Amino acid sequence: MTEQSVRVRFAPSPTGPLHIGGVRTALYNYLFARKHGGKMLLRIEDTDSQRFVPGAEEYIIEAFKWLNIPFDEGVSYGGDCGPYRQSERKDIYRQYVECLLDAGLAYHAFDTPEELEEARRRTPNFQYDASTRMQMRNSLTLSKAEVESLLRAGERSIVRMKIEPDEEVHVQDLIRGDVVFNSSIIDDKALFKSSDNLPTYHLANIVDDHLMRITHVIRGEEWLSSAPLHVLLYRYLGWADTMPQFAHLPLLLKPEGGGKLSKRDGDRLGFPVFPLEWRDPKSGEVSSGYRESGYLPEAVLNFLALLGWNPGNDVEMMTLDEMTELFDLSRCSKSGAKFDYEKGKWFNHKYLQQRSNADVARMFRPILDSHGVKDVSDAYIEKVVGLMKERVSFVSELWDLTYYFFVPPTEYDEKTRRKRWKDDSAAQLTELTEVLRTREPFDVEGTEEYVKAWIESKGYSLGNIMNAVRLALVGQGIGPQIFHLTEAIGKEETIARIQKAVELLN
Repeated sequence: MTEQSVRVRFAPSPTGPLHIGGVRTALYNYLFARKHGGKMLLRIEDTDSQRFVPGAEEYIIEAFKWLNIPFDEGVSYGGDCGPYRQSERKDIYRQYVECLLDAGLAYHAFDTPEELEEARRRTPNFQYDASTRMQMRNSLTLSKAEVESLLRAGERSIVRMKIEPDEEVHVQDLIRGDVVFNSSIIDDKALFKSSDNLPTYHLANIVDDHLMRITHVIRGEEWLSSAPLHVLLYRYLGWADTMPQFAHLPLLLKPEGGGKLSKRDGDRLGFPVFPLEWRDPKSGEVSSGYRESGYLPEAVLNFLALLGWNPGNDVEMMTLDEMTELFDLSRCSKSGAKFDYEKGKWFNHKYLQQRSNADVARMFRPILDSHGVKDVSDAYIEKVVGLMKERVSFVSELWDLTYYFFVPPTEYDEKTRRKRWKDDSAAQLTELTEVLRTREPFDVEGTEEYVKAWIESKGYSLGNIMNAVRLALVGQGIGPQIFHLTEAIGKEETIARIQKAVELLN
């Protein structure tokens, strides 16, 4: 196999929002395909009509657009192996079901739900397999005439795969090596259901991977138990020579470990487990998303990449191109990775600092609008962002740290006033306003030296005056270096705020 022939796929089911673990799987597929000059397909596996959720497919596509992970082929992308939505491929699957039936590798099962329930009651840990199938109502136990009569009458049936017992099935895994299963643990899986004329996941998955020329199946560890069945299906269909290579990724675990990451963990600890916000169409319940929570897509991808993969160096901050260059499935862990959501915040902080002030200001403006701050220039917002963005991990945190740049204080923190506003503060700050009127230009370094020289000449306390000025300008004891603040809001606003504080606090 040449590197140019590498083809991978990401194949979600539209049964709800895309889990963050699915995003990581798609990312690893993307990195692998790009590393080997290959292609990645988006296939929608919607054969389970009972679990279909309206809007889920559109959600998946929008999520990857936000994450800037492009597909080369697939749903909404096109390509020469379509259709890429399984519900549109019914006729394709049917012919392979017939092939398996004709070869005696599959059979019709006519058992009713009541009969199956009775079998489970009768046999502890019941499994429909070589040890039980001859006791059931299927084409192996019924006469040919009975089977044909039932099929003509439209009797509901399931086509099951006929698994021979006690065979070793080898799954060659690029992460886990040679994984051996005994076929006796595999039941006669359902391949096709007459009730909706659709294949199950197992058959559709194999047929599509073969016809779409998939060379590598990179998926979550939870699918490892299905791998021996898929190996057998490739063999039964005569495609063993074109079977893709498997790689089963480690699970994403709860932050404390001890189990697979779930939505409940996110709700409990206050972090998203979906890339975008999701509103359940039935219940109306809204689940948070990384986009709406203020995460940057590049931060999410960098964070996810390192959950289960080691690039082989100590570098943590990586672009997609840098990840692609370093990516190697052999460096993926076999054990699960704890979901350290605090590390995700750290990545967002780092990437936010890399964004230009203009970019962060653009993201901040809607927040300012929501607080009634509208008549302010882009240049001013950029100046404020440049002073304060180092202190935040999310753009949404900027308002609480910068509101005083846009709105003068209307009240003053009582605890700070008692500590910082001295008996002589009003008189000294009144003098200071006259000093400030004479200062030009009203820059940072020059104004600071000018004011400090005046304080020294008067024998005043530098700390007392600066603390009182901060209270006057901000309303409490927070904010950046004083002269960065005065330069930003300007001379007239600085003097006006000091005069108002003198009037109200004296």
